[in-house]
Amino acid sequence: QTAKNMGAVVRLFDVRAAVKEQAQSLGAEFLEVDFKEQGEGTGGYAKEMSAEWHAAANAMLLRQMSEVDIVITTALIPGKPAPKLVDAQMVAALKPGSVTVDLAASAGGNVATTVKDELIFTDNGVACIGYTDMNSRLASTSSSLYANNQLKWILSAGPTTTKIKGEFAIDEEDIAVRGMMVVQQGELKWPWQPPPPPPPPPKPEPKIEPVLTEEDHKAQYMAAARQSTIGALALLGVGLVSPNAAFSSMCSTLALSGVIGYQVVWGVTPALHSPLMAVTNAISGMTAIGGMYTMGGGLAPSSLPEVLGLTATTISAINITGGFLVTKKMLDLFKRPSDPPEFYEYYGLPAAAFVGGYSVSTLMGFTEATSLACTASALGCIGGIAGLSTQATARMGAVCGMSGVSFGIAATIGSLDWPAATYVQLAAALGGGGAAGYAIAQRVDPTSLPQTVAAFHSLVGLAAVFAAGADYLEHAAHHPELLD
Repeated sequence: QTAKNMGAVVRLFDVRAAVKEQAQSLGAEFLEVDFKEQGEGTGGYAKEMSAEWHAAANAMLLRQMSEVDIVITTALIPGKPAPKLVDAQMVAALKPGSVTVDLAASAGGNVATTVKDELIFTDNGVACIGYTDMNSRLASTSSSLYANNQLKWILSAGPTTTKIKGEFAIDEEDIAVRGMMVVQQGELKWPWQPPPPPPPPPKPEPKIEPVLTEEDHKAQYMAAARQSTIGALALLGVGLVSPNAAFSSMCSTLALSGVIGYQVVWGVTPALHSPLMAVTNAISGMTAIGGMYTMGGGLAPSSLPEVLGLTATTISAINITGGFLVTKKMLDLFKRPSDPPEFYEYYGLPAAAFVGGYSVSTLMGFTEATSLACTASALGCIGGIAGLSTQATARMGAVCGMSGVSFGIAATIGSLDWPAATYVQLAAALGGGGAAGYAIAQRVDPTSLPQTVAAFHSLVGLAAVFAAGADYLEHAAHHPELLD
């Protein structure tokens, strides 16, 4: 309350649901974890939470760290070391000059960087206070707080219970009062067994599905058949108005991609939506292929379409490398110390073997190998998006996406017939763009990952515009008859 009166924005976090109402009554914002688990223990203390809850809490707290200036922790569990709520990565996300005050330092501390009875400064300029004698260092404040607590307790135990002046009545239903009682009118009241923690909320009543009659089932099938009929007639209508084979082909591609995209994205876990956006954004870097087909001029472009093609390819390379690295950083936020070791780098062997085999096949004159490489690229990209549906397959999905993009670029290079100098230009575009994307993604802190995904998404949109403009100008200059 004092901090809020002084103009501070106060945010509070606790595992006990009852604290939410108390925090809001004082004007604080209560932070909630997107994971349902009761945190109440005996005696008003919190209980130890599950590993799944801690993973969700860590992700939420990490997002908060870049926005706050002072972090005060007080979490204690009777008979056990204090839980680690603020890890080193969260401290690293704090702004220089921020302060952590660990009031649980005597029991091991809630902050990973806390050193008992010391004040230390981290490499990023955060002051970490781990004093265990705060009451001695703040004697006046401690005395005032203690006196206020005693006064509130005495008033709740006696005069304010009945609201009758001069009448003293002890409320034994109040656990704070009952826990302090030793003797009352000669009767021993100690030791006292506190009541058990409140039971979990009752499960909702199961919904009773209505019993469907034969007519109900018939109506469902009729509705589905009606919709299918409308869809079939719509497809026939598109065929009737289609001006040429290219239009029909594009309609088929649009329909298939829409159905496949819906099927692979529909089952994605909500917690993985941000990594999904990152990996789909990286796959969108396939706009590099459009740019590659309009490149030319040897070591340097010699016309406006070639300049636009080179720019689109470079920007797409930034998006591909940076996008997949951001995806990895996002997935690392969900990784727990208890997870088994991972060796996904070994999947680079089959990917390299495929690209190498394709290159040899192309050089030997097997032209149809390019079509199969394109198919492998499409399957890899679709598998990359589908893999992001669950935490168990998310990293494998990222590997599939990287493989699919690699196959697509290799297939494009294999279908080109350039002079050697133009391949040098392409290597510079892909290498330079990839290095820039790697540098950008490496510098991004965890709290800025979603904004970085949005920035990369803008880049791939710009690359698509450049590639489309280059293709139009190229056709206008050399094949105007192909333009409608």
